Amino acid sequence: MIKRKLAIVALIAIFFIGVGFQKDFFEIAKQLEIFTNTFKTVNMNYVDDTNPGELMDKTIKGMLKELDPYTVFFNEQDVIKFRINNTGEYTGIGAMIGRKDGNIILREIFKDYAADKAGLKAGDIITQVEDIVLKDYKEDVSNLLKGGKDKKIDIKFLRQGKDQTAQISLNEVDIKAVPYFQLIGKDVGYIVLQTFSTKTTQETKAAILDLKAQGATKLILDLRSNPGGLLTEAVNICNLFVPKNEVIVTTKSKIERHNSTYKTRFDPLDLEIPLTILINERSASASEIVAGGLQDLDRAVVIGNKSFGKGLVQRPVDLPYGTQVKITISRYYTPSGRCIQALDYTKKDASGKAQKTESRQEFLTKAGRKVFDGGGIEPDIAIDEAKMSALAKALNANDAIFNFSTKLYYDNQKAESYQVTDKDFLSFKDFIKSTDYKIETAAEKQLLKFMEVAKEENIDEYVNKDYETLLANIKNNTQAQLEKNKNEIKKLINEELIKRYKYKDGFFAYQVENQIEIKKCIEVLNNPALIKKTLSK
Repeated sequence: MIKRKLAIVALIAIFFIGVGFQKDFFEIAKQLEIFTNTFKTVNMNYVDDTNPGELMDKTIKGMLKELDPYTVFFNEQDVIKFRINNTGEYTGIGAMIGRKDGNIILREIFKDYAADKAGLKAGDIITQVEDIVLKDYKEDVSNLLKGGKDKKIDIKFLRQGKDQTAQISLNEVDIKAVPYFQLIGKDVGYIVLQTFSTKTTQETKAAILDLKAQGATKLILDLRSNPGGLLTEAVNICNLFVPKNEVIVTTKSKIERHNSTYKTRFDPLDLEIPLTILINERSASASEIVAGGLQDLDRAVVIGNKSFGKGLVQRPVDLPYGTQVKITISRYYTPSGRCIQALDYTKKDASGKAQKTESRQEFLTKAGRKVFDGGGIEPDIAIDEAKMSALAKALNANDAIFNFSTKLYYDNQKAESYQVTDKDFLSFKDFIKSTDYKIETAAEKQLLKFMEVAKEENIDEYVNKDYETLLANIKNNTQAQLEKNKNEIKKLINEELIKRYKYKDGFFAYQVENQIEIKKCIEVLNNPALIKKTLSK
């Protein structure tokens, strides 16, 4: 037994020395032994039956949460989902599914896929899949809705409070990296890029060539709400517009083998076409590599709002039994040398929330323009009117917009489309009152946190009166805030409704006609002098 333990320790030592953790070996070996014995002892002696696999899954994921949100463990099912995200292909029902208050809700239906053909709609609540009742089902429901092509699945669901049934015949789902592109007017090409998968460059290039054949001489690349994806695809997107051998991104780590420089490897598609890039606060990671890279090289005018600020690079590492761990291995830097990471996960407050990066250093683009690190990509032209208000964020978070849009759709189901009226807005305000929606703005959340701390420190009785007054004032102000943000709320309801009537294509077409951000891009592209001035020192 002693020899066996020594042999295991020796093997672990060789492994960790090989990967550069010599100084931590004894501490790691010690903690591994403690953990192994604890895990075995608990599973062998606990009063009730345990599920070792589930317990281990939660243990590992809980441990990694202490590092950052991007270093994660994938069990076998998670690995399949990760591959789907990278390829955009799977066999399923063709719908976006969410969980809210224990309910499994269809958030969006993809046109002409299985869920659509079975007559399912956004807002439907799935209650049962085959013999499995979902009320107390804790696993990932999406796994129940995947399988072989043409497999039949019987489901039960709630629609506007009424029980219904459907049979879904699964088919192949292809999630497009470029779900939409359009020629605006005579010469402006508009391309929506929603993810960075293995098909992103191929689909983007095809869209550009198609638009140019239609007469496009200027381009808008819309990266809003694009969460990122494959770093190499971000580099290749930049390569469409900049010369071969141009540095796009550099990764730096304490481990030397993770230090890399990514250059463009191919001849560009078009070096001259005027280009604008749209970003918002949900544009992250690979989206920021594209926006930051082309901004630093003075190749595109970046328009919109400050991006998310994810400057960390992850790499998946295969583990035994089909599992995987995705590890943050480095930080990435744009061509000018800036890292746009917004949060410092090595510095957390008492509640465990990461602190904002304090860095605010100045860097220069290729033409000598000033740009800054820390906290995302700042657009060359900001559009403050496009920022979502705190109230609108709260109404989205509590599903008030989504649920009212569902009700409005069924009230007007026979129409081919619908435009929200002032009367509908009044109905929305009544809807919030009647359904007792909890609207928590950032101010209210901070006030609630303050009261929690006051209770912990036993001073709540001294501040309770002031607390109640402030809370009442915030809540009484909600109706006034609703009126103040009336146009924004109507727009959000309209956008949700458009997806019900016209699917995602209709939504993108609606954006082209109505959104101030796209109109600003067109205005900039039609003003060569402004482009030159913006991209010059």
